[in-house]
Amino acid sequence: MMYERLTNRIKSVDTKIWQMIAEIRELKGEWKGKEKLGTQVLGRLKKSVLATSTGSSTRIEGARMSDEDVEKLMKGLKMIRFSERDRGEVRGYYEALKIVFQHYKELPFTENTIRYLHGELLKYTEKDQRHRGSYKRGENRVDMLDEHGQAIATIFNPTAAFLTPKEMQELAAWGEEMLRDTSQDPLPIIASIILEFLSVHPFQDGNGRMSRLLTNLLLLRAGYAFMPYTSHEKLIEDNKGEYYIALRRSQKERKSQGENALPWFEFFFSVLLKQSRFAIELLSEEKTENLLSELQVKVLEYIRFSKDASPREITAHTGIGRPTRNQILKRLLVLNFIEQYGRGRSTRYRVAKK
Repeated sequence: MMYERLTNRIKSVDTKIWQMIAEIRELKGEWKGKEKLGTQVLGRLKKSVLATSTGSSTRIEGARMSDEDVEKLMKGLKMIRFSERDRGEVRGYYEALKIVFQHYKELPFTENTIRYLHGELLKYTEKDQRHRGSYKRGENRVDMLDEHGQAIATIFNPTAAFLTPKEMQELAAWGEEMLRDTSQDPLPIIASIILEFLSVHPFQDGNGRMSRLLTNLLLLRAGYAFMPYTSHEKLIEDNKGEYYIALRRSQKERKSQGENALPWFEFFFSVLLKQSRFAIELLSEEKTENLLSELQVKVLEYIRFSKDASPREITAHTGIGRPTRNQILKRLLVLNFIEQYGRGRSTRYRVAKK
């Protein structure tokens, strides 16, 4: 029975993992203490993290867009280099993650929420319109592919399609009940939910991206308010090999007496601990200064000094060439350090109002 199996997983958490969890909880409290002091920094970061998380989460699954490409796409700029599928997947993740960040308090962990977010995730990919928001109707085993995209070995067999609705119902019921229990630490519950979700692999496509949306949602609902300001997805992308190894080790003996969730727990909490530490660093005075490069600071200081400035004036007074200057201005706009007004030759920049 899934309820007993998932509950036993929580009981298997060892001392090393509980130590990581304890530090993550302490950092959560520290973030709450500093959050109001860092309002300006957080306002600058939110848009940037949306692009970073979207780029990372879609690249893990094979999309090719850089973070800068994601920013251009969401601004409506034409992108001829990328396939329609890449553009659709990026736009879908960006908008679904934005929904999570803005409306997490109204999105409980239920099957309806899971299917709704999956529908939003695949909204812009034409090939997925038939099954968006619906559980898989065929098998979707995880295969190792050769250089031509042909399956050469099966890495993992997820839950059979005909059992998926039952297992998702049980997972949602277990998660909802456990997360309501205030005597339980929510972190091992969340880690177990994500492992089980990835093991069921309930949708024909988008399961990896969905697992990261759900991670953000569940951690926000558990009070980890730094999720919109530090990228969980980027840390997974940076440790992609370890991610897949930990996941496969914990899936290997699923539903048997030899099931061992510890490799997954250890990976999940190591990532969350790094993310928590980084969140605290963001609100430190030193880290705030490090958000900008030396040239970015130079441009910002000139704009601040002059009250407002045209691109030509910025180049004349800083000595920074046009291409680099334009990149710096775009970055300062994304981070909400400055704002633009006027058009064409009348374009000018000033320090953003807080």
